[in-house]
Amino acid sequence: MKKIIPNRVEKGDTIGVIAPSSPITEKKKIDIENSKKLIENLGQKVVLGKNIYSNSLGYSASVKEKVDDLHWMFENKEIKAIFCASGGENSNSLFDYIDYEIIKNNPKIICGFSDSTSILNVITSKTGLVTYHGPTFKSLSTWETLYSLEEWENICMKGNKILGRHDDEVQILREGEVQAELIGGNLSLISQLVCGKYSVDFQDKILFVEDLGIESSPAKISNYIYYMKQNGVFSKIKGLWIGNYEHESGITLEEIILEIMEKETSFPIIKTNNFGHTEKKLTIPIGMDAKIDTKSHSIITLV
Repeated sequence: MKKIIPNRVEKGDTIGVIAPSSPITEKKKIDIENSKKLIENLGQKVVLGKNIYSNSLGYSASVKEKVDDLHWMFENKEIKAIFCASGGENSNSLFDYIDYEIIKNNPKIICGFSDSTSILNVITSKTGLVTYHGPTFKSLSTWETLYSLEEWENICMKGNKILGRHDDEVQILREGEVQAELIGGNLSLISQLVCGKYSVDFQDKILFVEDLGIESSPAKISNYIYYMKQNGVFSKIKGLWIGNYEHESGITLEEIILEIMEKETSFPIIKTNNFGHTEKKLTIPIGMDAKIDTKSHSIITLV
């Protein structure tokens, strides 16, 4: 499938915000307003989807409300990029109802993380559009630093090629050099896209994964990794990039992954704490080619 790289955001552009996952609560409304001010300070305007605050099902907006907002944002020529408002659950409920031709014919940046992993990877798989695993709109203003906002700006506005900063800690778990397309996000969700109607193609990709320790215990992480191993994921990928995971046990994501698959693979593996459920959150283009070079000063770069 032909790769579609969306245009970068410029000052004066309008940014849309949708809520494809859990509902925006009263508390989150404050965060949405604070994030709106941050984006406006960069020179953009913000438009919220008309159903962004809907909770018509009691646990989220209806699928129709969510899809209507998604389609409207892509079809609206004034909207130049889209943020998912927050994470949560059930963005996968949209899969059967999205008109992927609308997205393909109106390409633009769409960004989020956590539950957004599902919708981002499926959109890329179905349309060829590069999507962006980065901050949700709410999370732009809920951390103590502006790292996430600045890195979104670096990738989506300035077009920087380096993923990460010179002072971000990088662990080299296995040496190597590889160039391939990026795929991934939240581990619990990317593992659900291994098989089935909306499975994504892991062949010859650089896989990046992270997870939230308060929701995914080491045993659950092991379950996800074994499921991916049993379905051939680690025999297909060309590189692995491990992100943030913090659990009260002290057991790390890399320990679990390496114990399960290290001896059976030879691709390069790196570890950073600058994406995922963490204050330092990179914006990573899903579907874009990247290069891992463990001997380079810039360990991972876009190409």
